[in-house]
Amino acid sequence: MTLATDLAGLDATAQAELVHSGEVSAAELVDAAIERIERLNPQLNAVAVPMFEYARDALRTGVPSGPFAGVPYLLKDLVVEIEGTPFHEGSLFLRDHVSSYTSELVTRLQRAGLVVLGRTSTPEFGMAPTCESALYGPTRNPWDPAYSTSGSSGGSAAAVASGMVPMAHGNDLGGSLRFPAAACGLFGLKPTRARVPLGPEYGDAVCGWAVEHALTVSVRDSATLLDATAGPMLGDPYPAPPLARPLLAEVGADPGRLRIAYSPRTPGGALGHRDCVAALDDAVGLCASLGHEVVEADLPGLDDTVGAAIGTVFDSATAWIIGYWARRLGRRPGPDELDPLTRAYWERGRQVSAADHLLAVTDLQAFARAVARFLTGFDAWLTPTMSEPPALLGEITSTREEPLRAAERGASTVAYPLVVANITGNPAMSVPLSWNAAGLPIGVHFLGRFGDEATLLRLAAQLEEARPWANRRAPLHATLVKCGDPQGR
Repeated sequence: MTLATDLAGLDATAQAELVHSGEVSAAELVDAAIERIERLNPQLNAVAVPMFEYARDALRTGVPSGPFAGVPYLLKDLVVEIEGTPFHEGSLFLRDHVSSYTSELVTRLQRAGLVVLGRTSTPEFGMAPTCESALYGPTRNPWDPAYSTSGSSGGSAAAVASGMVPMAHGNDLGGSLRFPAAACGLFGLKPTRARVPLGPEYGDAVCGWAVEHALTVSVRDSATLLDATAGPMLGDPYPAPPLARPLLAEVGADPGRLRIAYSPRTPGGALGHRDCVAALDDAVGLCASLGHEVVEADLPGLDDTVGAAIGTVFDSATAWIIGYWARRLGRRPGPDELDPLTRAYWERGRQVSAADHLLAVTDLQAFARAVARFLTGFDAWLTPTMSEPPALLGEITSTREEPLRAAERGASTVAYPLVVANITGNPAMSVPLSWNAAGLPIGVHFLGRFGDEATLLRLAAQLEEARPWANRRAPLHATLVKCGDPQGR
């Protein structure tokens, strides 16, 4: 065993403890992570933009401090920027772009001691529940490289699930943290709206739907990281409700007897794939065995009006994204610079009027109030995270002749309404409690009350203790893959 292999079995908290105790240096943590990335990335294509010299230069300026002193970290190549480094958002349109500013989140991550080693793959502008852009090519799932990681934080999910790094950045506008968490067997927490700042460039992107956080192996890493990054930035349009105490204090705290609603049905009334429903049934039984009251109940208000409003906001968001980058780059995308799906969404979005957009927002805000009323009677709402196991690579792709094929096939894998958490701003999480007969992870999803990450984290830690998942390793994991093995065995 090598140091790189030994460290791959530790979460970020444990790695930082080695640095704090002096047993391992920050440079050794970083070099070990670089070794793992170089060993595994040829099989997985998770790290799209290596920044190894940037990381080593950062260490030369001083020894990192903070809760994650010296811990290697990867940024998803979407939204969050670092001045003077490449930034592409998975798009050929941005293939030559270099960032001109540093996001506040990066400053907070570095203040927490994290060392950025590179950027992970994402579908173009985060548009699809897979990572198969024309710029980066397909990212492969460490549990079986024939399958997708889901998306759009799939590159980060593959990097963490393979042990390249103990945790990695992701963001979420409709499930993009939680879907890949489920597909790759990780813990994925979507924080409350405005818990983590989007500045200095953005205030509340896409009606407040967009949030930033990470994919982690352990619940404690997620809580500690959110403690380190939470809080408004000067000039933010609004803050999230204040937390009663640090979220790490919730990990291991007694959640009490929670009242949890659950449903196996998608908004159209159909059941998800049998593996996903089986994972839900297992989670319901586990929660009941832990003393919680579990009640079957469908979320109210998910009707055609809400569905149409979601489509309107998504289309207008795509038009905003392309318009934003066209203004920033000083030109519009060329005919071959956008994936077919993005171009189709862009063309639809340009047909949405300002009045249509605001009417959709009105409908969705009314729906959010219905969800809030529903959750006055429950502490959380439980469903499967995905409606199918991960799809085979190549299935969720579009062509010029069939530009919407990726959207249609992708929708069948993500039919459960994780976007509700983005519409309402509520916290939510995907928890890796099940694997199917093929050995693929199947996550379950909890929607919490607005501002109440604390309850979700107490529950998550209880589930983690009852059903530990960290000792389940993907076949393509750094603790299992031998150095120099071109087949990733």
